[in-house]
Amino acid sequence: MAQGLIRRADVDLVRERARLDEVVSEHVTLRTAGIGSMKGLCPFHDEKTPSFNIRPQLGHWHCFGCGEGGDVISFVQKINHLSFVEAVEMLAGRYGVQLQYEESSSGSRGGDRPDPGTRRRLLDAHAIAEEFYREQLGTPAAEVGRRFLTERGFDQAAAEHFGVGFAPEGWDAITSELRSRGFTEAELVASGLVSEGQRGVYDRFRGRLVWPIRDITGATIGFGARRLLESDKGPKYLNTPETAIYHKSSVLYGLDIARKAISTQHRVVVVEGYTDVMAAHLAGVTTAVASCGTAFGADHVKIVRRVMGDSNPSAGLRLNTDGRGLGGEVIFTFDGDAAGQKAALRAFEEDQRFVAQTYVAVEGGGMDPCELRIAQGDQAVRDLIDSRTPMFEFAIRSAIAQVDLDTVEGQVTALRMAAPVVARIRDRAMRPEYARRLSGWLGMDERTVLRAVHDAARQDRREGQRGEEPLHSQRPAAPGAVGEEPPALPLPRLADVVSPRDPVGQVETQTLAVMLQAPQLLDVQKVASLPDDSFHVPSLQSVWDVMLAAGTLLDAVAGELHPARYLEQVLEIAGETIRPLIVEIANLDLPARTEEHLARLAASLLDRLSELSITREYSVLKQRLQRTDPADAERYQEILSRLVQVQEKRRSLRTPGD
Repeated sequence: MAQGLIRRADVDLVRERARLDEVVSEHVTLRTAGIGSMKGLCPFHDEKTPSFNIRPQLGHWHCFGCGEGGDVISFVQKINHLSFVEAVEMLAGRYGVQLQYEESSSGSRGGDRPDPGTRRRLLDAHAIAEEFYREQLGTPAAEVGRRFLTERGFDQAAAEHFGVGFAPEGWDAITSELRSRGFTEAELVASGLVSEGQRGVYDRFRGRLVWPIRDITGATIGFGARRLLESDKGPKYLNTPETAIYHKSSVLYGLDIARKAISTQHRVVVVEGYTDVMAAHLAGVTTAVASCGTAFGADHVKIVRRVMGDSNPSAGLRLNTDGRGLGGEVIFTFDGDAAGQKAALRAFEEDQRFVAQTYVAVEGGGMDPCELRIAQGDQAVRDLIDSRTPMFEFAIRSAIAQVDLDTVEGQVTALRMAAPVVARIRDRAMRPEYARRLSGWLGMDERTVLRAVHDAARQDRREGQRGEEPLHSQRPAAPGAVGEEPPALPLPRLADVVSPRDPVGQVETQTLAVMLQAPQLLDVQKVASLPDDSFHVPSLQSVWDVMLAAGTLLDAVAGELHPARYLEQVLEIAGETIRPLIVEIANLDLPARTEEHLARLAASLLDRLSELSITREYSVLKQRLQRTDPADAERYQEILSRLVQVQEKRRSLRTPGD
């Protein structure tokens, strides 16, 4: 759903009610760092000296180390890897804001998202169901489920950690439980926890082990259930059907507990099932996730990229700790059978959507991570992941393994199958080397293979020109380049635009900081008298231009507009390039420890800025007067008169002793 579908007034109310210090303190230990400022270690990059600042009164945060910054919504977005809408809804639920959605141009709320009230009811139903199923796992009837877990190396602690439960065999166990909690039949059906029959509704999951499927915030939105009983004629695994809150194509099991490790390690391991996720995590591979009843697809790619930070072109410069690869890593594990190889080749289609390097890890004996852990222990699972093979190498070998290479016909067929795979390797510098390797694997002349790869790449380009552009050609050929997003230009940082040894730049910076942080401390008349070109540092003048364009600076100075609201207005009209600089200045620590000291500093800075501005005007007028012919008496006298006025104004601003 697009951001605009939430009423603007409701978004503003969320920002107003959500306490930035309260939200941030759940992730960062904060300490007082001056008037209206708090400081702590940045949660978004490693540092030993605190450079992460927040200003609760303004509702803004900024890290002077990594340059990240924003408001409470952007903080929740970044820390929880959420979209804007998800972050707003999360904060709205926490701070009691009832969101209303405006209709899109098509007359709908956008997508299949339910209204907040319905969503809340569905989430409540799933929370109750999860608790109910977990309690049932301890009953005598669940012995078969406990035995299943034990045989696969999972003890009670593991079951509790992953929220595993048991659905009783009866037809109305969860139905009766939810009805007793006030849920209507329509809500039961909408939740996907029950099914509809000729005689009414009945439990969807019966006599099965169940795993809660959670969204990235940890809210349970569905279940996966494993068949245990011979009398159960249903599928081996049965998942929640598509509902208003559960869409299998955009959900990854285990992401709620893996997201932090994925974000910090820049690695994700994609396994095939619930028990594989459990086994991998217990073996120390804490970045493991799995798709839920569907193949890993484009929507899953978007989720993984968001959590990994895969959208940053500079990620390609990161060296992994084992030295094996650059950038983030996406590792797919598949069974060693034909179905597993087919799944791996499908995953290769998604490889082109990543900046990160993609790999495949297949156990030689055909065991999945859960089976491998049972047979050989935790270290074997870790070794399997470490033995990963580049995705394109696996795809090439899989392609040529399907034919008889002892015949000329087989070699030619294998070349036709493998050449397009080599041609799709993102890093063009690697293509010739893999073409040479392919010639060795096929036993064919190297030039023949290189020509076939070249022809395959040219064919791809033709298809792209016809509007059938393959995914891999949507990005530059350089390693780690991004296809979906062009490389971002470096945004200006305060340290880049103002030198610590530039006294004028420091005065201008601190004056802007006061205006953004505590405008009510400034004199209205003095602010009103500042000219439009009051700043000599170009980037700071750009900030001033935006502040003036907001049109409400004098209202904020007069105390008629809250500083936080004024800052919101400024950021609203600021372009993408200047906005980070404004946020940085708004979070700048000023050399004052009390409100009284800050007021004196504010007055002094404003006077100094006015004097500097007038001095520059005096210098310009003096040069202009020197260039003016005295014979042009009227023009000469006009400039001279203005020069005298500016000089008098400058003198009036100077304090005794200057």
